[in-house]
Amino acid sequence: MIRQCRAGDAQRICFIINKAAEAYGGVIPADRYRQPYMPMDELAAEMERVAFLGYEIDGELVGIMGMEPIKDVTLIRHAYVLPEHQRQGIASELLGQIMPLVKAPVLLVGTWNDAAWAISFYQKHGFRLLPDKDRLLEKYWDIPRRQIETSVVLGIDSMQA
Repeated sequence: MIRQCRAGDAQRICFIINKAAEAYGGVIPADRYRQPYMPMDELAAEMERVAFLGYEIDGELVGIMGMEPIKDVTLIRHAYVLPEHQRQGIASELLGQIMPLVKAPVLLVGTWNDAAWAISFYQKHGFRLLPDKDRLLEKYWDIPRRQIETSVVLGIDSMQA
């Protein structure tokens, strides 16, 4: 079941993000990887701006995906599924629920350029790598320069998706 996440889900969301982000260890640049990947105070700030949908199995969240309208686009933020529930279509279902909610003409997602599995997932759903990623990351995200250097942006026309 997919549902809107609430403030009371913060601990579980934090657990999902940090558990799933373990996949980045040894893949993304070592200077950008940390554990916890997202501390609770950082998630609390994100939850002020990002609307999260969660995927439940037997009443327990196992996957989350957020969306954040910003300026003239919508960003997909923090898409994570617990490792033991990956490759079961959960992220696809979450994305399918988010797409109709997007009001902006463009839906963007940023990820690490070495996270081939994430890039492949979004491409499978019609997103394409955008050549002006530095400009997009500087305009729509608040991330350090080093992260901009090691990331990609994918996008899709949300009105045709």
